[in-house]
Amino acid sequence: MLEVLTGSGLAASAGLNAYIPLLLMGLLARYTDLVDLPNGWQWLGNGWIIVILSVLLAVEVVADKVPVVDHVNDVVQTVVRPTAGGLAFGAGSSSQTVTVSDPDSFFSSHQWVPVVVGVLIALGVHVLKSAARPVINATTAGFGAPVASTAEDATSAVMSVVAILLPVLVVAFLIGFVAFLFWFLRRRGERRRERQAARAAGFRV
Repeated sequence: MLEVLTGSGLAASAGLNAYIPLLLMGLLARYTDLVDLPNGWQWLGNGWIIVILSVLLAVEVVADKVPVVDHVNDVVQTVVRPTAGGLAFGAGSSSQTVTVSDPDSFFSSHQWVPVVVGVLIALGVHVLKSAARPVINATTAGFGAPVASTAEDATSAVMSVVAILLPVLVVAFLIGFVAFLFWFLRRRGERRRERQAARAAGFRV
């Protein structure tokens, strides 16, 4: 079960920032004993891959904090983040970490399953992030973009660390994510009804 929590946490993290969980996995595998990547995922610890991920992360961090540019970035990341989520789930759930000692026992027969699950988790988080950002920009005249982006990056980093070191806490994050999703959808529906009511009142006048 810890394999699932580790993979889920990393995939959710990728939904917020595609490169943080992959870069963290690569760094920990290359420079520490906290993560032991299986043969199929050894490339994450390659020096050139780490450099590339670092450059992409730097670009993402800057682009996501500029109003309008962040929207364009989210459109591009619609493919990148779910892909990264699938890779992160696949690598994380099949790696030996400080909390997972026998990862092969869970996904031994269907290696594609964790990748698909990771794609879906990351896509769900990405869609919510992409839908929330225009609302934040509109209500704060764009000033909320860097604050929201910084909070997302921090959440992604913390969630990645937690997924590897304390995967049980991932449950709390997933519960919070579902609660926020329901709140956001409800609030969006209320705003839509308010706009419709305002238009109807204007027509009557």
